[in-house]
Amino acid sequence: MSKSLRILLALSLAGAVAPALADINVGVTLSTTGPAASLGIPEKNTVALLPKSIGGQKVNYIVLDDATDPTAASQNARKLVSENKVDVIIGGSITPSSSAVLEVAAESKTPQISLAPFAPAADKAAWVFQMPQDFGIMAGAIAKHMVANGVKTVGFIGYSDGYGELWLREMNRAAAANGIKMVAVERYNRPDTSVTGQILKIMSKHPDAVLVAGSGTPAVLPEATLVEHGYKGRIYQTHGAANNDFLRVGGKTVEGTVLPVGPILVAEQLPDSNASKKVALNYIKLYEAAYGAGTRNAFGAHAWDAGLLLQRAIPVALKKAKPGTPAFREALREAMENVKDMPADHGVFTFSPTDHKGLDGRAVVMVRVENGAWKLLH
Repeated sequence: MSKSLRILLALSLAGAVAPALADINVGVTLSTTGPAASLGIPEKNTVALLPKSIGGQKVNYIVLDDATDPTAASQNARKLVSENKVDVIIGGSITPSSSAVLEVAAESKTPQISLAPFAPAADKAAWVFQMPQDFGIMAGAIAKHMVANGVKTVGFIGYSDGYGELWLREMNRAAAANGIKMVAVERYNRPDTSVTGQILKIMSKHPDAVLVAGSGTPAVLPEATLVEHGYKGRIYQTHGAANNDFLRVGGKTVEGTVLPVGPILVAEQLPDSNASKKVALNYIKLYEAAYGAGTRNAFGAHAWDAGLLLQRAIPVALKKAKPGTPAFREALREAMENVKDMPADHGVFTFSPTDHKGLDGRAVVMVRVENGAWKLLH
């Protein structure tokens, strides 16, 4: 055998045994059916637009439906970790599901990017990063609007789950800090078809305003019931109601509703100085090119922001470890934890070891529903 042939053979064998860099696998569990489908569907639509290559490495997205069921979200997370060997989990769409996913994420030491706000247990918080705005930021914005408009008493009706509980806690704090008295508190379930009893109890206290702490289309029911029974005070919603399905189902019933939202929802109305405007307009262009004019969605934008976070963090993590390994998952977690000043659809993210929410006052604007559309309040 000639010397040149031996060299070629040696090189060939070396290439055959050299380990190939594994694909990056991103697990996604969303509520694409069930009561929160109006959140999960645009999130799923957005995942389909995320880059298939990051840092020169192929990225696979494995998307599962949890049907708005926290138990199913947990099962999905376990499947994604054990069978699909994912490097990171995006989800869930709602607070209870995100909390359920974290149990699996922390146990398996897999970073999670939540698309719903929640309060993680301290011993698990290191593994989850949240895209939506902290309830405290949003409650504070609502309270300031109430004060500016003469509201001195408020009634509350919210989900009988983690979302409602967190909103009640933060709204109590914001109300007390701004001299507003909470005079009535009621709860309801996401699938409920009537809240008449709860609304009549609230109205009996004659509050100046009522805050509905719901999300998507189920957030319409309490407001519609208030209007049906002749309530004349101000009605506020949370950012959980900020999608077009809420407007479509609510129709004229929700005219005049005031709520805090992320900049994405009114991107064109923002001043050019707003750090989110350019990013948000780019997302809107891509999303509406794929799914039609007027289809933008604040919840889909959370998924886009999750993609922006991965695009920042993955190239850094690839320098330390190979995908598909515990070392890569830890490197990815550390890289996300060190992302600074990242303009996104919902604000500017800066994470740290002690802050996995990453947003400040730039993440919220106040809007009112006018003629079936969102109108920025200045």
